[in-house]
Amino acid sequence: MSSEPEPDPGTLRPGGRTARVRAAVLRATGDALAEEGFAHLDLADVARRAEVGKTTVYRRWGSATGLVADLLAEMAEQSVPRTETGTLLGDLRANARLVLGTLTDPRQGALFRAVIAAATCDGRTAAALHRFYAIRIAEWAPCVEQAVARGELPAGTDPHEVIRAVSAPLYYRLLASGDPLDPAAADRAAEAAAVAAREGAYVV
Repeated sequence: MSSEPEPDPGTLRPGGRTARVRAAVLRATGDALAEEGFAHLDLADVARRAEVGKTTVYRRWGSATGLVADLLAEMAEQSVPRTETGTLLGDLRANARLVLGTLTDPRQGALFRAVIAAATCDGRTAAALHRFYAIRIAEWAPCVEQAVARGELPAGTDPHEVIRAVSAPLYYRLLASGDPLDPAAADRAAEAAAVAAREGAYVV
């Protein structure tokens, strides 16, 4: 008898018709989250939106949290490739503008609000969200490593902390303060992270 853990529902990477069903179900899940929030996410409604059988959705994903976990995995895999401008500030501005674009998109912004709200009270959703952001941060960390190699930043600068410092003010505006989310705010977040990094604030 195998001692390996069973994969979470919906986390296998299927091909063919099964892949098309998964894509339709995850698209429907994102639509439902953006429109109605996690509290109203219903597997039967997702099946209806995706035009697949309810049994398929219940069997493969099992729960609303299973759907959200797989949706976040899919979003992480399809994230926009990192921009390389040749300077730390240019790269951080590109990262901030990417975050801004996501958070101000009518569908994506609403979807992230719903997922973050769900993660505050559901451990599985929180774990999926943490994995999503770990992947996104790891994708952009090399721009900080390259800045260290060029001599723009002190040795020992933690790349992950710098990237977190760029997006944190934007998420604060989205979720807490309600202040405008605009290109000026994105650029200020990038500039503040770059200045702090140059001064050694993120050296470990």
